Amino acid sequence: MPTSDLSSNDSQPPSAMPSAEALPPVKWRLNLALFTVTVVTVFLTGLGLDPGPHASRGAIVHAAEFTGALLGILVAHELGHFVAARFHRVDASLPFFIPLPPVLSPFGTMGAIIRMKSTIPTRRALLDIGAAGPLAGLAFAIPLYAWGIAHSAVIPLNGDYEQLGSSLLLRALDHLFAPVIAPGYDVLLHPVAYAAWGGMFVTMINLLPVSQLDGGHVAYALFGPRQDYYARQAHRAVLAFFFVSLASYVARDLRAGLGLVRFGHHVGNSLLWLIWFEVLAILGTLASRSIPGRKPDPEALGTRTRIFSVASLVVLAGLGEQYNRVVIWLAWGLVLGLTLAMERRSGVLRPHDLLDHPPTGAEPLDRGRKAIAVITLAMFALLFMPTPFEM
Repeated sequence: MPTSDLSSNDSQPPSAMPSAEALPPVKWRLNLALFTVTVVTVFLTGLGLDPGPHASRGAIVHAAEFTGALLGILVAHELGHFVAARFHRVDASLPFFIPLPPVLSPFGTMGAIIRMKSTIPTRRALLDIGAAGPLAGLAFAIPLYAWGIAHSAVIPLNGDYEQLGSSLLLRALDHLFAPVIAPGYDVLLHPVAYAAWGGMFVTMINLLPVSQLDGGHVAYALFGPRQDYYARQAHRAVLAFFFVSLASYVARDLRAGLGLVRFGHHVGNSLLWLIWFEVLAILGTLASRSIPGRKPDPEALGTRTRIFSVASLVVLAGLGEQYNRVVIWLAWGLVLGLTLAMERRSGVLRPHDLLDHPPTGAEPLDRGRKAIAVITLAMFALLFMPTPFEM
């Protein structure tokens, strides 16, 4: 996805737009180094997915399949942005892949980013650049998932296991291609299917219509300045969904007479949305600093404070799930209350412009591009997973 360097300017005259000849040469050495390291971390993650010995031929083949499928989807996504940016004469870098060790990521990577230093002069260009990434990635992810789920094994359920989230699109693909599952059994995803699931999960997050995520670019291209209001509401909806998800789990257990025994599991299943509420606030804060003419608010909640709050909530939730002590959950509730109070006093729960998109040309999209924008945003609804990871 594009980084916060992506900006646009309503007043830029056509003569100021860089020509194709004026675009600087594309640097590639650091990009290649990061990609090479990412191949290693994704491959090691793929090895950990195999239930057999990690040095076996089967484990190595499965790890290679997982690596090729996942990085193929991510490369397609990022090159979609890159090609569209260069087509519109926007100075864009090659993708910078972000490797992560398997203990920190279920995929071995945080994906990739592309830096864009040129302004984006029109809403048409903004749409093309924003939509090209997710649509290109899905063009690979959908058929790879269909093939992977068709080649997945059916195994008997045995004890606790992690259930991957589903979406309308995934359910449709499962209905068409998944093997028949008898009661007491479930599907063990083929590495290619898991990689494609991860690609669709990343695309879902990127299509949130907030700030300078891909969905934010597409929505701003479609709605113009009205999108700034919609982005703030979408951001608050992420926080609201955390509470709705947690409350629904707890209510289900109370109706079943289980009390709060599994409260820690339910917090863990819902915590992703609380984390992303804060992550989007951090990204919005960082992005706003790169917008010309926008002055930072000296009283605004700092990035370090948000990171510390999120880390505390994650650690306490992990301890609470493991030990299920009342004192741990009281501490977790206290940190959550303090975090929301700080956001209400000097953060994103007060009037703010941190999620406002940089302005671009006022000319609306043509009919064809409006259709593309609607289809791209509709993909978020088709990909939406209420609980991506469930224990």
